[in-house]
Order: sequence, then structure tokens, then C-alpha cells
Amino acid sequence: MDEKTMNQDHEIQEDINDSEKTDEKVEATEEAANSENEEQSKIQQLEQEKEELQNKLLRTQADFDNFRRRTQIEKETDSKYKSQELVTEILPVLDNFERALQANVEEDSAHSFVDGVKMVYNQLHQALEKAGVEEIAAEDEQFDPNMHQAVMQVQEEGYESNQVVEVLQKGYTLKDRVIRPAMVKVNE
Repeated sequence: MDEKTMNQDHEIQEDINDSEKTDEKVEATEEAANSENEEQSKIQQLEQEKEELQNKLLRTQADFDNFRRRTQIEKETDSKYKSQELVTEILPVLDNFERALQANVEEDSAHSFVDGVKMVYNQLHQALEKAGVEEIAAEDEQFDPNMHQAVMQVQEEGYESNQVVEVLQKGYTLKDRVIRPAMVKVNE
């Protein structure tokens, strides 16, 4: 074989070797790209899981904060109105004291008894005021369905329409809550 043919064979062989090396490099690059894609996919998946867990944690913390706030408000409300049940039970006793004090006493010996009843009534009234119980103003006031319970409607001269004419039973509030509305007669 001549030298020229040998050189051509040699060049062909080198081209084949270069081609094989290029194929190997392409395969290596593709494998690296595939590996990198898999890693990117895993990274994205992990980032998504991390974000989901962070959102879940934030929601759980918000739920807990809401629960704590709600519990605190309930505790404050319970504390504020803790005496409501007792006050509700005592109001009829207060009504009976008032009725007893309206009775006319003609005997001198009974006056000291009435004075004693007045003292007990005043003490009871003061204790209720200390607890936050207040009488609802009703006489000559405009009718308020939140504070008054109309049991009768009358037509009276000298009163405006929807004005309370007479209080039949006193109403009371405990702090800012109506315990018992005032039972009233209202002008038409």
C-alpha cells in the first residue's frame, strides 16, 4: 500500500475514533443532562413539599392563635358575667322587698320592722350595684325593645307615641347585658 492510502486509512481511522469519542461525549452529556434533570425534579418536588409544610405550619399556628384568643375572650366573658345566674335568682327577692315596703303600716310598733326591712333592702340593693347590676330607666322614656318588654298599650293624654307610661316590673342590666327587661305600659 502506498503512503497516501495509508494516510487516508489513518485519517479515516482517526475520524472513526473522533466520532466514537464524540458519541461517548454526547452520551455522557445526555446522561449528565438526564441526571441534572432528575436532580432538578427532585429539588422542585422537595421545595414544593417544604412550601406545603410551611403553609400547613402557618395555618396550624393561626388556628392555635385563634383558639387562644377565643378562649381568652370566653374566660373574660365568664368572669364578667359570673354572677348572672345569682342575680337572676335574687331579682324576685328584690321585687318582693319593694312590694313589702309599699305596704301601708299604721301601727307604731310596725314602723321599726319596716325600717329594718328598708335597711336589708338597701344593703341588698348596694351589693347588687357593686356586682354591676343597674336598674333600667323606663318611666317616661321612649320604648326600647332591647331594654323594655311592652305588656300593655294604652292611650294616655300628655304622653308621646311609643313612650313608656308606667313600669309594671323593674328591669335590670348586669354590666352591659340585659338580665331582665323592664315590663312596661306603652302609649300608642
